[in-house]
Amino acid sequence: GPAVTLRTQCWIAAKMKLHKALRRHGSQVQRKLEIQGVGKIPDCFKVASLTGRITRRNVQLADETGGETANTSSVMSDNSIDDKSSMHLGLNHSEADRPVLEEGVVLFDNFDDQPESIPSLCIAVIGATGELARSKVFPALFALYYSGFLPQNVAIFGYSRKTLADEDLRSMIEANLTCRVDHHENCEEKLNEFLKRTYYVDAGHDNKDGMAKLNSKMAQIEGICAANRIFYLAVPQEALLDVALPLSDSAQTKHGWNRIIIEKPFGFTSLSSQRVTQSLLSRFEEKQIYRIDHLLGKDLIENLTVLRFSNLVFEPLWSRKYIRNVQVVFSEETSAETQGRYFGNYGIIRDIVHSHILQTIALFAMEPPVSLDGEDIRDEKVKVLRSIRKVDIEDVVLGQLKDASGDVDRYTKSMTPTYFAAAMYIDNARWDGVPFLIKTGMGLMENRAEIRIQFHHVPGNIYRERFGHDIDLDTNELVLRDLPEEAILLKVNNKVPGLGLQLDASELNLLYRDRY
Repeated sequence: GPAVTLRTQCWIAAKMKLHKALRRHGSQVQRKLEIQGVGKIPDCFKVASLTGRITRRNVQLADETGGETANTSSVMSDNSIDDKSSMHLGLNHSEADRPVLEEGVVLFDNFDDQPESIPSLCIAVIGATGELARSKVFPALFALYYSGFLPQNVAIFGYSRKTLADEDLRSMIEANLTCRVDHHENCEEKLNEFLKRTYYVDAGHDNKDGMAKLNSKMAQIEGICAANRIFYLAVPQEALLDVALPLSDSAQTKHGWNRIIIEKPFGFTSLSSQRVTQSLLSRFEEKQIYRIDHLLGKDLIENLTVLRFSNLVFEPLWSRKYIRNVQVVFSEETSAETQGRYFGNYGIIRDIVHSHILQTIALFAMEPPVSLDGEDIRDEKVKVLRSIRKVDIEDVVLGQLKDASGDVDRYTKSMTPTYFAAAMYIDNARWDGVPFLIKTGMGLMENRAEIRIQFHHVPGNIYRERFGHDIDLDTNELVLRDLPEEAILLKVNNKVPGLGLQLDASELNLLYRDRY
């Protein structure tokens, strides 16, 4: 009605007056900086950068007579600080030199307008010289950089106890990088750009001092414009808290957001996992903590939901009515020896089964989520995990790889399994009676990662006699494969060309290397 329209018009007018007041105040500050500063003012100081999250408290707008005045002493960003010291625009800057209005308005909270030389994101890889960082984390960061998924102004920091220079870290990273994103393109130029953005910090023997050094170097590279920070903790579980707690005290930025990423497994037992979680939550908010299972980022896993929920030909079949069994296979040629002390302590169940495989099964078997939001998907996965039947020991096979050197005692004394196979069941309406067959191990014949879905036989199949005595020949299968090569395979029955009636089981193959 008219009253609603009038209120809407008043609200729009108030917003416009506030915007004009902020721009006028920003112009005054810019002129002030031009007087106080030295040299050209960086773009992040300019009025155009006043586009961050600004909250309004007690802002006095113009009265009805049309006067435009605003009390900006109460306009502030979420990240404002009380710093009335003069601002310097020289080459060396400490955290106290961050550009902050005397009235408490932080000049930037949005990094889109920053000049190219100033990073808008800093990523620190803690444990930079370890196997995980060298073989997984740095190559993944380069793939993101190459594909344009990282901000243009990004800086990468390596942190470990080894004494290295920046060039040493760059050489180590370069030795493990390939153009895995696009094998047909020369990525040398992008690679050199990426390496120029990497720096190294020697942690020494005390993480508290080491984190202070890391913070100092990050602030030096960030310069006078703030940047958000991500800390990837590529460290053994026993060292997690020794790194995370000093990090929370000495390396977090006060002028942007902070995030930490930790790798599975999250503790050795349920009790130790709870202790780790409680310790982390005493220093970080839950929204700052990202627990990562790197397998979930593979196309194999992401294709599960896409294939099921976006194809009508498959979605109705996703139940016990049509599916006979589901096989989840993760095998590696790599022996346990290459995993060193980590695998010797954890074994195949903690390393693969309770993380990679259970996550895969939960994602495969979940009900349609309300949306693709992470929390909605998590809620449906939790329902699946709660419905998994307690595993019968008769349905489990454990094995242990004999050391190639003949050292049988290395893992036998600790009873560390390197092979696991089991049949699991989900007791709910959709999957009752369908076995989920798990096979995983290290030191096996080949690298293989796939999900194989076998469908029921056609009831009363009139072509049954054409298949001879092998009844499984007429079993339709859908295979989602990541290793040895990415592919989606659909096994169907068809007639062999010719005058006779001979049936054959063929595969309709989608090979990623050929299609993409």
